[in-house]
Amino acid sequence: MRYLVLVTCIWAFSFSLIDEYLAGQVDSYFAVLSRVIIAGLVMLPFTRISGVSKELIRGMLYVGALQFGITYLCLYQSFRFLSAPEVLLFTILTPIFVTLFDDALNRRFNSRAAIAAMLAVIGAGVIRYDGITGGYMLGFVLMQIANASFAAGQVGYKNLVAWYPTEVPPFRFFGYFYAGAIAVILPGYLLFGDLSAWPSTQTHWLVLLWLGLGASAAGTFLWNHGATKVDAGTLAVMNNAVIPVGLLVNILIWNRDADLIRLGLGALIIGLALMVNRQGQKNR
Repeated sequence: MRYLVLVTCIWAFSFSLIDEYLAGQVDSYFAVLSRVIIAGLVMLPFTRISGVSKELIRGMLYVGALQFGITYLCLYQSFRFLSAPEVLLFTILTPIFVTLFDDALNRRFNSRAAIAAMLAVIGAGVIRYDGITGGYMLGFVLMQIANASFAAGQVGYKNLVAWYPTEVPPFRFFGYFYAGAIAVILPGYLLFGDLSAWPSTQTHWLVLLWLGLGASAAGTFLWNHGATKVDAGTLAVMNNAVIPVGLLVNILIWNRDADLIRLGLGALIIGLALMVNRQGQKNR
């Protein structure tokens, strides 16, 4: 749990940096490509081939392609059809996919985890609902593909390391995750990216460096490692915990306006979701 809490704080801070210094200034596809390349270079010296099964390597490539590659491509394409509040609103369904995929892989139905995921969605919706506009169906579909891919990557990694146990530490094979992500993101950048919208200031490069080292290298590794330490219900709920934390960071650092009543109520509902899931685990 502590890994997920730590990464939630890292990602919340990172989202604020993106909004403040990159959004509308640096091509989004270049930003995500640079993040995954930096993260991959960080992990490259630690990555091993010997001692790691082919099934585990192949699985890591798939997980990276899903969780980082397809997720971000669909996310950025959705901005062509949706407003920013609508994109944020539609991301809150990720916990549902987490519980569904985990139950499907393990051939079971965990009702407590499903209830916790629904509460997390409601809590995030209370915070983030700002109304929707017409003609958003294609954008909605793209966002659900992004949500499903992100959830599948998390659940896939969680089950992958359980199915193929190894004495090799996770950081020795996590580099394959970034290789799978690059295989999807690089063609996406070449197809959809604005090749002229490169970073133009030192601040741009420093923020991208932080996103590569902190959010993508350390953050993504620790998040997936943390996913193996908790049950699917907790993982589902924590997928939406970044929303109130991110808004709190915006308020404290950049003094952005926010509806504190909705923020507090949503955070309480997400906290209740964690309690419901934990009680379910005790009962089991």
